[in-house]
Amino acid sequence: MALLLDTHAFLWWCEDSAELSPGAREAIEQNDCFVSFASFWEIAIKFSVEKLRLPVAPDRYLPEQMSLNGFEQLEISFRQLMRTTRLPWKHRDPFDRLLIAQALEEELPIVSRDPMVEEYGVKRIW
Repeated sequence: MALLLDTHAFLWWCEDSAELSPGAREAIEQNDCFVSFASFWEIAIKFSVEKLRLPVAPDRYLPEQMSLNGFEQLEISFRQLMRTTRLPWKHRDPFDRLLIAQALEEELPIVSRDPMVEEYGVKRIW
């Protein structure tokens, strides 16, 4: 099975953070994982406004972590973007809305602590 990692799940995995639940950790260990370009964008923005600290700049950190962990990139398609127009406005965060649309379009469960994703019919692993 393949999974889509929410931005926080990706970062917590990379940091070996205790914030990552045991169930999420096990799912990441046992499955192929995708990280969306939307997460890369969110990380870049949060880093640039100093809301996120990383050991090195994102342009180095992200490729290193993707390679080290064997994760695959999930590019953003037009189809996925257009899926966001059909989502109800239960979730206001644009990054989360795009991740939800990607999960729906690609039929991927999301590893996320955010229970709101389930309201869109996305399988959530936590």
